[in-house]
Amino acid sequence: MPHRLRVALLIESSNAYARGLLEGIAAYVRRHQSWSIFLPEQRRGDAPPPALARWHGDGVIARVETAAVAEALERLRLPTIDVSAARLMPAVPWVETDDEAIARLAAEHFLERGFRHLAFCGEPRFNWSRWRCETFCRLAEAAGVGCRLYGSGGAAPGSWQAEHARLVRWVRALPRPVGVLACYDIKAQQLLDACRDAGAAVPEEVAVLGVDDDPVLCELCDPPLSSVTPDARRTGYVAAELLDRWMAGERVPAEAHRIDPLGVRTRQSTDVLAIDDREVAAAVRLIRQQACDGVTVADLLRQVPLSRRVLERRFTRCVGRTPHAEILRVKLNRVKQLLAETDLSVEAIAGLAGFEHPEYLSVTFKRETGVRPGAFRRQHHPGPRRVE
Repeated sequence: MPHRLRVALLIESSNAYARGLLEGIAAYVRRHQSWSIFLPEQRRGDAPPPALARWHGDGVIARVETAAVAEALERLRLPTIDVSAARLMPAVPWVETDDEAIARLAAEHFLERGFRHLAFCGEPRFNWSRWRCETFCRLAEAAGVGCRLYGSGGAAPGSWQAEHARLVRWVRALPRPVGVLACYDIKAQQLLDACRDAGAAVPEEVAVLGVDDDPVLCELCDPPLSSVTPDARRTGYVAAELLDRWMAGERVPAEAHRIDPLGVRTRQSTDVLAIDDREVAAAVRLIRQQACDGVTVADLLRQVPLSRRVLERRFTRCVGRTPHAEILRVKLNRVKQLLAETDLSVEAIAGLAGFEHPEYLSVTFKRETGVRPGAFRRQHHPGPRRVE
């Protein structure tokens, strides 16, 4: 019988992102030769498992987040793929979610709702939080809006009350209404608790957006938490593919592979419009509700008591796009979601997204994104694909 490659997975399973990585690795293994998996039970940031030093294997995929784990893996001298943003093993390939793209989605989410005040609630000790913060603030500045910052005081275990009180004070000092991006869902849940104690209404005064889209955590929040959805499954799939190529003897450069997020899952914590213009707010709401049902600018004008010229001028001033461009943007975002998350045909997706003809969808998608729908699906949907 052929030799089964032995692969260690140093990835915890305590959060949705890590479980997504494991699901992506499993998807790759199911489509290719089976691996013998060593998956020790551990928590994020744990010391290397003692059994690792005695383990004889062929390769490793790991979230390398401590110097001790990095040193233990270097001693193994095996092909290793890092799926952490900490970058403690710069000499090995690195696969991680694209934090700039996450921040860009978050900024667009708030700006299209009309927010003129933004804020970022982060954990500066983590690279991914700093990268998201830097991009989010840069995009806020480019849009002509302010961005307030909160960085955790690095509270020691047992002093969460002091950190909570500090977060409450920060929330009370924020301008209103404000859209706040929390660096990840757990920080967003803490922020929602602080909003409640600060007497800030969510989402009317403070709209809160997390990252990771952990469905259990997001639904446990009060109100339910909107969140950016990273493509953790694709990240794990790409890491497995890179490791397989390396174990087969192919040279795999020690470079970064950044995976685009899937989109924003909107729940109650950001389900609000911060647009002062009542007619424009009504038009935006109609577009969000009916764009994929085929709503047109003419339909908007039947609902909003403005001339086409006045609506387009006021809409562009508030949203930054014409009503037609906003309708198209919402429809294309739905197309992207369906391409990444389903195996539906382009013909079926066209109907669900409000495009009468699949050919028109393909032409429009290529014009607006630079790639055809099939190429986009290959990039974002876990499946057999060679990583260049």
